[in-house]
Amino acid sequence: MARGPIVATLPAIFWRPGHRLQGGSDRTLPVEPPARHGYMATMSGDTLTAPPESLAPDSATADAERLTILIAPHPTLKLTARPVGPADTEAVRALLPRMFATMYQAPGIGLAGPQVGTLLRVAVVDLAPKNIRQPIALINPQIVAVSDELATREEGCLSLPNQFADITRPARVRVRYLDDTGARREIEADDLLGACLQHEIDHLDGVLFVDHLSALKRNIILRKLAKEQRQKGR
Repeated sequence: MARGPIVATLPAIFWRPGHRLQGGSDRTLPVEPPARHGYMATMSGDTLTAPPESLAPDSATADAERLTILIAPHPTLKLTARPVGPADTEAVRALLPRMFATMYQAPGIGLAGPQVGTLLRVAVVDLAPKNIRQPIALINPQIVAVSDELATREEGCLSLPNQFADITRPARVRVRYLDDTGARREIEADDLLGACLQHEIDHLDGVLFVDHLSALKRNIILRKLAKEQRQKGR
């Protein structure tokens, strides 16, 4: 995902299942395994099963091999990623530093597994405020709460290079996930981080930011992208 200025904050025009958030805090907290009640009862299932060992990536991210970022309309980008399980520990341990390295080189602020051809529910995010890296690895992330308030922000995507559009999403979001050590965590976020988290989780469900647009606007962007990719290949 690429950066973009906040354009407008809109009154609520729809409501998603989930607990309603009253404020954004950009805070990350360790949490206990969730009880199956309240807003969690609206989720399709609790896929947050911690791997048996640490998933912490090698600190030498800069030396990690870069991955190829898939460009729309690659069919993998429209597929749903499967939850990470204990058997995926070694694969995810190797994947995370490569995803971070690929994202930083692009450059971008978010990257999801399907974008690099891996159909696992894994994403990496780093807004790098003040050019200081603050990487977040999200394994099996779930949106468990959203705000009534909406916000519109210009979004871009590493899988749709040089294409941008204003996208409206919930202004604040709560996400539950496993971090790169396998610990269960929660984060509440708004502004750029909130939009980025929703953008990357969309990727895990085969949804691109252009899928939030009208068919006309989406097709204009995809045709423009296809033309640019053809010219680039000459």
